[in-house]
Amino acid sequence: MAFAIRNLDHVVVCVSDLGRALQFYTEVLGCKEERRVERIGLVQLRAGASMIDLQLVNPGPEDSDFSGPTKNMDHFAIRIEPFDPKALRSHLGKFGIDAGEVVQRYGAEGDGPSVYINDPDGNTIELKGPAG
Repeated sequence: MAFAIRNLDHVVVCVSDLGRALQFYTEVLGCKEERRVERIGLVQLRAGASMIDLQLVNPGPEDSDFSGPTKNMDHFAIRIEPFDPKALRSHLGKFGIDAGEVVQRYGAEGDGPSVYINDPDGNTIELKGPAG
């Protein structure tokens, strides 16, 4: 094999309101804005060693570069630490976010606790704890 996958580099999430999405990803999840590409409506956020890119997608004419769906994936997982369900629910509750049930799910490190939440555009995010 000519290469080996090391980790998730980045995910591009389509959003309908860039300001609202930025607030969610920076305030709720703690990402840091790293770079903007204004001409294509893209903001790149640092998420640990990886990136989450927010791509503005506005419904528009079919020939528009910005037309298309506002949900383009099932979900993506962010490995968090510590994974403290009580503290996590308290933090999310401050933003009016009702976290799903904490269950064991398989991920890159093996089975571990996780919970699903949604961003303002309905994209599903899995907050994943350590395997164990």
